[in-house]
Amino acid sequence: MKSSFQNLNKAFDNKIRLGIMSVLSVNSRSSFNQLKEVLEVTDGNLASHLKALESAGYIAVNKSFINRKPNTNYEITPSGAAAFESHLQALEEILKQL
Repeated sequence: MKSSFQNLNKAFDNKIRLGIMSVLSVNSRSSFNQLKEVLEVTDGNLASHLKALESAGYIAVNKSFINRKPNTNYEITPSGAAAFESHLQALEEILKQL
């Protein structure tokens, strides 16, 4: 079982980051406010986790204006999708071994 744990991605250890990746893996994109509402987190908490995932190259940020209001959308990158899928497979392997 030790090797299965080694296949887990540290970037997804936190439940908020896991939640962000889960939302983005089933939706083509999501706004900051949508993520905040679904995950029930504060602005600052969400922003710090989004920044970490962006720095890792797992999500992309798209900023625009809608009726002169700033709008920020996030989407999963191909490398983020691959890393998340690999993480989920490692979790499945761990569960199968229990």
